[in-house]
Amino acid sequence: MDDETQQLPHHQEERVTVECYSGYKAGERPLAFTYRGSRLEISEILDRWYEGTSDPARPKIDYFKVKTKDGREYLLRYLSLFDTWTVRSPKPFP
Repeated sequence: MDDETQQLPHHQEERVTVECYSGYKAGERPLAFTYRGSRLEISEILDRWYEGTSDPARPKIDYFKVKTKDGREYLLRYLSLFDTWTVRSPKPFP
């Protein structure tokens, strides 16, 4: 089986509460989030991007790849239509 046909492992996303910095816009970037009962402070935003178009049927989604103060990496996703954040860990924990 070549690389293009291999299945990627399924990552389940979980809803989280996110504390954000609000500068020129509300919820500009995440500062911390509560995940499985623990508050995790973000030490670094490693990457950020968004998907969406001018089509209102396809709302904008913001993504933030973050590193927490304990050194773990997470992917935060914000769906503005529902004002909802989800998280998943892009790397398995040892």
